[in-house]
Amino acid sequence: MKLIRKLRSNMTFCIITTIVVLLTIYGIVVGFFGFASFSAAFKKEYAATTYHIADTAVSLINGENLNSYLSGNNQEEYRRTKSLLTSYCYRINVSLIYVIQVDTSDYGRFVSIFNPVNNDVDNSDYTEWELGYKRDTTNEEYRQKYKAIYDEESDYETVYRINTTDGQHPHITTIVPVKNNDEDVVALLCVQRPFRELQEARLPYIMNIVIATSVLAIIASLIAAHYIKNRFVKPIRKTSKEATRFAKENTKGEPLGEISKYEELSNLAHSIDTMETDMVQYIENLTAITAEREKADTELALAKSIQEDSLPTTFPAFPDRKEFDIYASMTPAKMVGGDFYNFFLIDDDHLAIVIGDVSGKSVPGALFMMVANILLSDRTRMGGTPAEILAFVNNRIYETNKADMFVTLWLGILEISTGRIVAANAGHEDAAVCHKDGSFELFKTKHDFVIGAMKNMQYRDFEIRLGKGDKLFLYTDGIPEATDKYNQMYSLDRMLDTLNRYKDRTPQEILDGIHQSINAFVGEAPQFDDVTMVCLELK
Repeated sequence: MKLIRKLRSNMTFCIITTIVVLLTIYGIVVGFFGFASFSAAFKKEYAATTYHIADTAVSLINGENLNSYLSGNNQEEYRRTKSLLTSYCYRINVSLIYVIQVDTSDYGRFVSIFNPVNNDVDNSDYTEWELGYKRDTTNEEYRQKYKAIYDEESDYETVYRINTTDGQHPHITTIVPVKNNDEDVVALLCVQRPFRELQEARLPYIMNIVIATSVLAIIASLIAAHYIKNRFVKPIRKTSKEATRFAKENTKGEPLGEISKYEELSNLAHSIDTMETDMVQYIENLTAITAEREKADTELALAKSIQEDSLPTTFPAFPDRKEFDIYASMTPAKMVGGDFYNFFLIDDDHLAIVIGDVSGKSVPGALFMMVANILLSDRTRMGGTPAEILAFVNNRIYETNKADMFVTLWLGILEISTGRIVAANAGHEDAAVCHKDGSFELFKTKHDFVIGAMKNMQYRDFEIRLGKGDKLFLYTDGIPEATDKYNQMYSLDRMLDTLNRYKDRTPQEILDGIHQSINAFVGEAPQFDDVTMVCLELK
């Protein structure tokens, strides 16, 4: 008891103990909330990227022929599609990609059509289902999600299996519809992706918190002990005078040193000396950091200027041409972005229009975007259909795509004299078309594969007919996926409603209206993706 009372009355012990306890509590609180935020953000990002993986995989499947596969017909096409899905499963590092037809009477059973398995990605032991394999739906959660997609109540569903009890590894399953040419849901495509990355990221995160807290506690304790042990007693007047002088001048003065035999004041003087040294060093470091930050901001501003200069930003773009009006804009989520657009006259009667969305953002995305834009522009001027142009650009980008990035593209060539547009779509959003005296509607087409992910992909041309007064609207997914503070998306329906409110306006006024609508919807929530739009009107 005597020793405890002595320790409790010892200033050094009390200060060190208080610092250690407070830092430990702080580390626990920060670690808990940081871990929760980290896990939530990781799950959200995982869900979004898995959806895009599934949406891309759907483009490899012909929904019209699923029943014929089950009947034993079209086996050559079935094997080719299965090979593409298997290659994609291994390339994208997911455990399973399976396509099933669900019994819609009660959604309690399904039959397997495709089932590529990649056990290497998570050391799992899944067995590939044969064509026509039948089994019961896993549980009620899956049944409800199947029903929601078949009833077209949602575009996709996500199932999380983080704390598994059946021997499987933690994973996420994203379910998307497979549609036929009539846009009817005929099957479901499911992508199962392991949560290995989340598990692997958790332990280093916790260890960093523990190590940082421990080191900080030790350093703080040693500093406190050092201050207290070195004669803390100093004359109050001299200490106060030195503190006042430093507050005014911010320059280091003569050290106070050993100014008293009393331990308390001596250590206080030492603290003043240390404070002066650290503060001066801090000011110097802050000045250097500020200079570096200004340099980095200048370089980013230059990169933004270069990116903007690579896109047409002068409007009206073709003041001599009265047959059409075109306007475009790009608002990057960061200083520089990965979206891009372009339009240019191939000859007097043909106008090329392109819009794209790179998988990366910031500087890497901008560089990838500029390469894709240059390749596409040069190849388009050489002639050929949009499908032929996209096939060429895909192979050129794939050959040097060491970063495994990709880009979605919509390319159309307008014959100005007739209003006929020949276009091709490489995994991009569907265009919206408004005929005179009508309303904006999505011009839905079969999406082909994205650019740069796989070699020797084939693309298909389709036509859009425009007359005088008709409008064409192109956009990137930053518009329908713009999110407010409640994590609600802007959506395609809200975009079409806004377009139809401004359908009688000029292309520039239509884009301004969309921007105002998005800003009002998002509010103070941060912008997570680039927002890019192009609008064309035939006169």
